Formats: sequence, C-alpha cells, structure tokens
Amino acid sequence: MKTVTICSSNRFAGEVGEFAEKLKSLGVPVLVPHYYTANYGGLEAVEKDHDKRFIAMGLTLDHFQKIRKGDVIFIYNKDGYSGNSTTLEIGYATALGKPIYALSDKDSEICRDILFEGYAATPEELAKVL
Repeated sequence: MKTVTICSSNRFAGEVGEFAEKLKSLGVPVLVPHYYTANYGGLEAVEKDHDKRFIAMGLTLDHFQKIRKGDVIFIYNKDGYSGNSTTLEIGYATALGKPIYALSDKDSEICRDILFEGYAATPEELAKVL
C-alpha cells in the first residue's frame, strides 16, 4: 500500500487527525504534520523571533522529510483553504514529482488547483485511488 503524506493548515489539526486515523484503519500508512502547540499557545505565542524562526525551521524541514517519504501527497484544504505553508508544501511535492490529491475542489488559486491530480472528500475515496 502506498504511504500518504497529509499537508494542511494548523487550523485543521483535529480534523486531519481524524482523517488520518480513518485512513490507517483502512490499512493506509499515513504521515501527518507536527502541529506546534505549547501550554501557552501556538507558534505565535513564542516571544523571541530567533526562537520562533528555529521552531518554524524544524517544523518545515520535518514535514519536507515526510513529503519525501510519502508516495502520495494529500492536501487537506477544507472549503478550498490552503495557507502559505501548505502552498509551499504543494510546490515542494510537485518539484519531487509526487502525485497530489486534495480534499476540496473549491481552491480559489488556480495555480494550486492545476497541480492536483484529483480530489477525495473522504478517506475511503482516497484509499480507492491509491
């Protein structure tokens, strides 16, 4: 079975976790982003710029490694939303020649949308195309 790497905005962390667990229950190996949280808030709560940059670098490079390891990339873009980091990850996956699928076909940015090979609204739909 092909390994799926999920990319998404932090705002969808909980939903991505549920989506990933369902894929795993279908026998699909899944890699997900590490969503940074701390007792005092997310990345925006880190006061020192150099600390914030260091944390962001680690998160970005960690997920790039997961994109390299994945056979298929899935963009969890609920209601068509993909933030800056997800857009960067789409470009990286494209440069690596990875097939990319997305949750929603409502992406407002045509330059992202044209890079998607297809859409899957549920884990079951995604598992069928693997």
